Amino acid sequence: MVYLIATISIHDRDRYQQYEAGFLDIFARFSGALLSVEESPTVLEGEWPVTRTVLVSFPSESDAMAWYRSDDYQALMQHRLAASVGNIALVNALPAT
Repeated sequence: MVYLIATISIHDRDRYQQYEAGFLDIFARFSGALLSVEESPTVLEGEWPVTRTVLVSFPSESDAMAWYRSDDYQALMQHRLAASVGNIALVNALPAT
């Protein structure tokens, strides 16, 4: 299993809503699970200068990359890129014990 973590600063909410409107339809095709979308996390240390934090999971890195590289998501992503700046990382889950 892998997790995708996105920290996003949204500067155009109207344009970002176009991204949100199409996200779940595309995302659902790639076995992903939306775990958290947070606008106001409880910051325990440091600063959290972003307006949105997103955590999703995929069964495998290949599933995550198939979603991210899909033509449909790449087209939809243009709305996010125009409306925000962010950081996105893919991290591996710890092995089950």
